[in-house]
Amino acid sequence: EVQLVESGGGLVQVGGSLRLSCAASGFTWDDYAKGWFRQAPGKEREGLSCISSSDGSTYYSDSVKGRFTISTDDTKNTVYLQMNNLKPDDTAVYYCAVRTWPDCAGEYDHWGQGTQVTVSS
Repeated sequence: EVQLVESGGGLVQVGGSLRLSCAASGFTWDDYAKGWFRQAPGKEREGLSCISSSDGSTYYSDSVKGRFTISTDDTKNTVYLQMNNLKPDDTAVYYCAVRTWPDCAGEYDHWGQGTQVTVSS
């Protein structure tokens, strides 16, 4: 059983930083791609970033490129999202997800419960 638990969300000021964590279990770590998504009120879910398990390649949406960084700690089966220079538009519920395939493109199969990030103006 795949289990993903996000943490690290909270209230931050514009320009601040936050580091989200996603503790994972129940799958072969090196076989699955890991990604981060978010959903703001009244908006559709937005893909933000992904790290491939095949070669470690990372991908970012235009909205977060240059500000957010995805990384993993393979000894802890944990994926992180370092969020810098936060903007009010970054306010959303953030989700980590796992795709049962090494590469990032395609449908994600397992999701965490989400963690709220609120950026005050």
